Amino acid sequence: MKNSYSESYKAAGVDIVAGYEAVELMKNDVKRTRIKGIMDGIGGFGGLFNLAPYLKNIKEPVFVSGTDGVGTKLKIAFLLDKHDTIGIDAVAMCVNDIICCGAKPLFFLDYINCGRVIPERIAAIVKGIADGCVKAGCALIGGETAEHPDLTPENEYDLASFCTGIADKSKIIDRSKVKEDDVIIGLASSGVHSNGFSLIRKVFNIKDSRNPLDEMIPETKKTLGEELLTPTEIYVKPVLKLIEAVKVKGIANITGGGLYENIPRALPDGLCAKINKSTFEVPAIFEFIQKAGNIPERDMFNTFNMGIGMVCIVGAKKADLAVEVLEKAGVKAYCIGKVVKGDEGVVLI
Repeated sequence: MKNSYSESYKAAGVDIVAGYEAVELMKNDVKRTRIKGIMDGIGGFGGLFNLAPYLKNIKEPVFVSGTDGVGTKLKIAFLLDKHDTIGIDAVAMCVNDIICCGAKPLFFLDYINCGRVIPERIAAIVKGIADGCVKAGCALIGGETAEHPDLTPENEYDLASFCTGIADKSKIIDRSKVKEDDVIIGLASSGVHSNGFSLIRKVFNIKDSRNPLDEMIPETKKTLGEELLTPTEIYVKPVLKLIEAVKVKGIANITGGGLYENIPRALPDGLCAKINKSTFEVPAIFEFIQKAGNIPERDMFNTFNMGIGMVCIVGAKKADLAVEVLEKAGVKAYCIGKVVKGDEGVVLI
């Protein structure tokens, strides 16, 4: 790329040399995500991945793919000028979806659209993506950074992500095996994760100033900004360990829409989830948001994860073992309810 530059293009707002600098800065972080199957380095036209190492014990391989973005949580990163964790959220939003099928994530790609390429900022974003990929056990095999002057504000960007995993067709987790009296295991969240930020920004009037984000939350001894930028928990490795140890009948990623919208996606028709709110801890950040915005409890549970970032459904006799396996794998877990007859979706008691 030594001879690739265009003063005319730069004058129009696109600095291709800055893009090359960003790629150089991110290379070491990308290398940290290398796993079996990687065939090519960063900078080619397509990311190559050899499936052979993952097919040995799979009778009928099925690809499972997911795509998502980080949403308006990015506004918090802009105001605080902190960009090294938002990439973890980008990874989490994809890998936490495909693990719901029991799929092992294999490779990941990102897309960054920015108003101006600032190499150090792009490298910080990719560092977070690499951190997330390492935690999920998948490889960052490619990406795209696009500079779009006049379309995107100069100091802003959007971040989209794409992930593909693999599962054995006969072992794909769906809701067909869930039955009455099965137990719902809740996996603790790390905080707000990456959903509900439009409501949060409205409640705290977060627009063009970081002042609201510097407010201390006494119960957590952190600022509002620190709490909100806490990365989304990645559940891949604990859930894969759970699947090895226990027959998991259903999994739901608690994202936008909270418990009310997402748990029913793991339930067959005619069954609903009866959730006992006293069985798990609601992090202080949610109480702070609810009080500040005078938000009804129903709306809180239909917008935020409220401390439960994922649920797994298992047979009643395996519930205690499931909690034990998850906690040994590093995630706090609770028996938060059970499956009952009904068509209400979710009932909170």
